[in-house]
Amino acid sequence: MKRCPQCGRDYDATMSFCLDDGSELLYGPASASEDATAIIHSTDVSGDALTRQQIHATDRSSLPSFPSAARPIRRDLRIDKFAIFIGLIAAISGTAFVGYRYFGSATRNGITSIAVLPFQNRSSDTDTEYLSDGLAESLIYRLSQIPELKVSPRSSAFRYRGQEVDPEKVGAELGVDAVISGRLVQRGDNLAISVDLVDVRSNKTLWGEQFERKISDLLSTQREIASAIVDKLQIKLSGTDSRATGKRYTENNEAYQLYLKGRFFWNRRTSENLKKAVEQFKAAAEKDPGFALAYAGLADCYVVSYYYVGERTQEILPLARTYAAKAIELDPTLAEPHATLGLASWFLDWDKAEAEREFLRAIELNPNYPTARHWYSRFLRGVGRFDDAYREIKRAEELEPLSIIFINNIAEMAIDRGELDAAADLCRRMFELEPNFWAAHQTYAIVLVMQGRLPEALTEAQRSVELSNRSNAALALLGHVYAGLGRRGDAEAVIKELETRHSNKSADCRDLAVVYAGMRDSDTAFQWLEKGYQEHSVFLAFLNLEPMFQPLHADPRWKGLKKRVGLPE
Repeated sequence: MKRCPQCGRDYDATMSFCLDDGSELLYGPASASEDATAIIHSTDVSGDALTRQQIHATDRSSLPSFPSAARPIRRDLRIDKFAIFIGLIAAISGTAFVGYRYFGSATRNGITSIAVLPFQNRSSDTDTEYLSDGLAESLIYRLSQIPELKVSPRSSAFRYRGQEVDPEKVGAELGVDAVISGRLVQRGDNLAISVDLVDVRSNKTLWGEQFERKISDLLSTQREIASAIVDKLQIKLSGTDSRATGKRYTENNEAYQLYLKGRFFWNRRTSENLKKAVEQFKAAAEKDPGFALAYAGLADCYVVSYYYVGERTQEILPLARTYAAKAIELDPTLAEPHATLGLASWFLDWDKAEAEREFLRAIELNPNYPTARHWYSRFLRGVGRFDDAYREIKRAEELEPLSIIFINNIAEMAIDRGELDAAADLCRRMFELEPNFWAAHQTYAIVLVMQGRLPEALTEAQRSVELSNRSNAALALLGHVYAGLGRRGDAEAVIKELETRHSNKSADCRDLAVVYAGMRDSDTAFQWLEKGYQEHSVFLAFLNLEPMFQPLHADPRWKGLKKRVGLPE
């Protein structure tokens, strides 16, 4: 319901002006003694009232729309038309002034960065989390296509998932000017989506709206929300950028929901979840064979399967390349599959020139895609271009300052330079952000090994094995530490476990070479590295990034292996 602030008469929500005195109608109760306000309020369809936001008209521009002065007015009503006309002109002028004053100043003051927080799932069914997560992730993806706008990537924004957050605090932590938050409720085929956009610098709500839609309208609703946000921020888009925010990646709503489920599982980065993601992406592609993002998702899954699932690169990377090429064929403007092709070219063919071309193409298409810069940085480290690598990973960190993956890469680079204290500090920062991030414990264990603090390194290596569910890389480091401590029996037990995994095609020759390097058994270590060369191990592209192979560096076979792989001396 709406109410006239002057006479108190109630109206249906579709009305904009009082039929008695021409005053602008407001949501909620109002009286002549109250300040003129506009109230945006949303009601949870489950019955729980959502936060009510009372926004003074001078602080917002999304006031109820004003009808044209030429719009027909019922003639049987006794209304002073001239008075209404004057009132309309004044109202329109006031709105124009408010819009100019507020949003014009917002643009001049530089709203150039934004964070889209994970939408709160207010449904009783947790299986619908892929919808709330997917809607926020889709907005992140679309808004990231705007070069003028810095958008906090998913991994940073989704750290606040499931939390009641203060937009000002989030803005300060993520270093953004504005924050988008939302709530989603699903009841059967119906969706209620509430969205708020807050300028965290002034703690003013710029826009808030509730969308009552069918789940079959999810695609168009997502585009509608993105367009409204861009409009309210008053970002001047070029034709290309405007098309990007409203781009139709698929018209098949079922395929879109399957894609959202795929990304939901992909973001959990475990062996089982990656397998589930592949199932969802394949199903999405079957529903819509022209859905480029579904193929890009498949390519992403397969290009990292060697690490998370333990599958052999010669068997799995060709699939990553095939699906990435298919995605590019369908949509040449996508940055993600080019970055994936960069990794595939490097890992599968050790083709440095082709890999770099693909990484640079991905960055050209989307300079704000941090994963492309992260992968490019690791490639540059691998080929010995450490200054360039550091520049790229720092740019990735600027785009995604809370990414522990990126911080871990920077810590590894500190180890490359022999700056062990700096690397240890970065590890402690990762522990503060995510105490259970297994790779941070592994990196810290490497630092401690290089500092000669083996008992402490053992504790961290064991923690890494536990948190990673006994991943190959964590086990290899643990075996290396056992060997350094003289616990040969424990090191041999690790070797036996890794040999079994290797015979099952779920471990790499590199893992066994790491343990034998710790045992100072160079001959056996090189036997496994040679076997890895014959199997085209992906890890040989990372030889320059393996600090646990330092005991092998003085051996002439080390230089010969690097030369055959195509790495600089």
